Amino acid sequence: MSDDGATLIDLIRHGEPSGGPMFRGSKDDPLSETGWQQMRTAISRDDRWDVIVTSPLQRCRGFAEWLGAEHGLDVEVVDRLREVSFGDWEGKTAADIEAAYGDHLKRFWADPVANTPAGGEVLTAFSERVLGGWTQLKATYPGKRILLVCHGGVIRMILANVLGIPLSQSFSGFAVPFACRSRIRVDRTPHGEFSALLSHTPLASEPHLR
Repeated sequence: MSDDGATLIDLIRHGEPSGGPMFRGSKDDPLSETGWQQMRTAISRDDRWDVIVTSPLQRCRGFAEWLGAEHGLDVEVVDRLREVSFGDWEGKTAADIEAAYGDHLKRFWADPVANTPAGGEVLTAFSERVLGGWTQLKATYPGKRILLVCHGGVIRMILANVLGIPLSQSFSGFAVPFACRSRIRVDRTPHGEFSALLSHTPLASEPHLR
C-alpha cells in the first residue's frame, strides 16, 4: 500500500516482440530476447508493488507472470487492456502499408479517429474499452501500488484521458517506446477523484511500432 493512501499505478509498455518492427495489434507474438532484456532493465530493485495487472497478450503477460513469480505477487489478466486491433494492417511494416494503402498511414498518425485501418478497431471504441479496464483497476485496488504491463496504444488512451489530450492527437502527441514507464497518482478526496501524471520515462530515445 502507498504511504499516504493514494493509488500509484506504474504503466510499462512491453519490450520488443519477436518478429521485428510491424503493426502488431492483436497479433500475439512473445517478447524477443532483446525485449526481455529491455523489460528487466526497466525494472529497479527499489520498485515496490502490491499487485501486477497485465494485458492477456504474450508480449505483456509473459513478463508479468515471470515478475510476479519472482516477487511473490498476484497477477491479474484484464482482457480490456489488450492492444488496439489494426485490422488489415496487422503483421505489416510501415513500408508494406504505404505500398498497399498509399497515404492512409500518414493520415492515421495525423488523426487516428478519422482514419481507422481497414477492418481495424475504431479508436473511440478502443478508448472506451481501455478506460473501462482502467476504471475497474482503480476501483479494485484503491490505495495500492500497481504495475500495469500493457501496450503503447493502451498507454496512449490512459494518458490522453489523464492529461485531457484529444483522441485525435493521442498517437502523435507523445512517444511510448518499448519498456517506457509512466507513473500516475490517483487521489480520492471529498471533492472527487484526481489523477496526475508523475513521470514518463522512456528506456530508449526513439519510438517504435506497437
